[in-house]
Amino acid sequence: MAQTAAWTALRAAATQDSARSIRSLFDDEPERLDRLTVEAAGLTLDLSKQPWSLGGLSAALDLARDARLDLARDRLFAGEIVNVTELRPALHIALRAPDGADCRANGEPVSAGIEAVRLAMEDFSAQVRSGQTGGVTGRPFRSIIHIGIGGSDLGPRLVWEALRPLQPEIELRFAANIDGAELAAAVTGLDPEETLVIIVSKTFRTQETLANGIAAKAWLEASLGPGKADSHLVAVTANPEEALRFGIAADRTFAFREWVGGRYSVWSAVGLSCVIGLGWPVFRDFLAGAAALDAHFCGAPLERNAPVLLALAHLYNRNGLDRPVRAVVPYARRLSLFAAYLQQLEMESNGKRVSAGGAVLERASATSVFGDAGTNGQHAFFQLLHQGTDVIPVDFVVMAQDHEGPPSHRDMLLANAIAQAEALMVGRVNLDEPHRHFPGNRPSSFILLPRLSPETLGALLALYEHKTFVEGVIWDLDSFDQWGVELGKVLAREVLAELKGADSKGHDPSTSRLIARLRDPVAGEQGATSPDRDPRL
Repeated sequence: MAQTAAWTALRAAATQDSARSIRSLFDDEPERLDRLTVEAAGLTLDLSKQPWSLGGLSAALDLARDARLDLARDRLFAGEIVNVTELRPALHIALRAPDGADCRANGEPVSAGIEAVRLAMEDFSAQVRSGQTGGVTGRPFRSIIHIGIGGSDLGPRLVWEALRPLQPEIELRFAANIDGAELAAAVTGLDPEETLVIIVSKTFRTQETLANGIAAKAWLEASLGPGKADSHLVAVTANPEEALRFGIAADRTFAFREWVGGRYSVWSAVGLSCVIGLGWPVFRDFLAGAAALDAHFCGAPLERNAPVLLALAHLYNRNGLDRPVRAVVPYARRLSLFAAYLQQLEMESNGKRVSAGGAVLERASATSVFGDAGTNGQHAFFQLLHQGTDVIPVDFVVMAQDHEGPPSHRDMLLANAIAQAEALMVGRVNLDEPHRHFPGNRPSSFILLPRLSPETLGALLALYEHKTFVEGVIWDLDSFDQWGVELGKVLAREVLAELKGADSKGHDPSTSRLIARLRDPVAGEQGATSPDRDPRL
């Protein structure tokens, strides 16, 4: 990525702004609050507590224009190849486009196929929810085990936790980790006769997912009888041939296309378990909320464009002020998985050291993301945010209203969110007691939702998807590949064989000793309970 005048100007503006307090900018720039507050698809973003002056904002916007962001956005929505290492479009936006749209993937019409899958999801979910489609004994399904990992898990898991009824008609559980404790917890207390297992894998070759799928099938057959689990199994995949080889019938397989990236796949059939658990109208509204944010991203000018401004605020901290870490704190228990969701979305998309063309980057890319639900986080890592040696920007995500609990709890939650954002910025001078001194001048974004609904959740996730895309364009990255996850997976297959007794392939001394230390227990305990297991567990 060549050094440009726009990058130089951004760095110069950030250096100048670093000498000023954020609080003072409100006095110096009377229009600041209006200029840095934007509404989109029901969301309100207040970026006025970010460290940029309006001059810094102008430099950031110039950088976006210099990167030809408008053209990159048009190519994304046109379904052109934007995943350059895999020669694919990234057309997740087509999955939530309204019926009748004319979306194309590299020139191929895809909207009719998307609508057909939606209709199949709606029909199947209605049959399961009504009891028309049940298990091998005829009993209706009362629970679903969703098996997937990464993008095949985090999106649906987040959506379910965010929108699930307090007393759902159908219980939805998840198993992602290959640690056997995860699947054991998922099946505990469930009746196999009333359990549907949905196995989600883009390739249907993912090691952890297949292992959990095989174990779940064995759990079903242990109760139902050998060969009796077929009506309890559903596949969601871009590789239906592999699902068929696994033993899942074609009429129980829901497909999505190769141009749907895992971390962008919740809008596809990957969300089938949520469709069944929540009902099609809820999922339809979830798609509609995302589509509304898509329309805003396409149509709003850069200076009033919510994903663009959020991306530029993050980039200003990352590249202008050398702040490599960001906290995300949703003041909603139902969004406690949001930071984990963003870790995959942002760090897998933009955690790259080379440009889309393969050149080593000249500047830093993605931030590290962490967080937890407020107010829990206040009693954990907020000490570091307020008084630590590093300045860590924060994204506050807040609901104006909730639909559970007494109003006094809601008011207390809102008061904490607002107060924490203010305290980070203004600080408190106490030179006599340095332990009670708060330096302040710590930036934050404040994202306000009227309530946590299917529409606002869809808009929120789409906001961060497009924000991540904008950052990737400016950093000149391919935000849609993820080669960094491959090497460890390849080596894991070799190590697994050696743990089971195969000859060593040759490793570094530390790895070789670890394999030798662990080899005998693994080889001797296939399927057995470890003798070292604490009997209390």
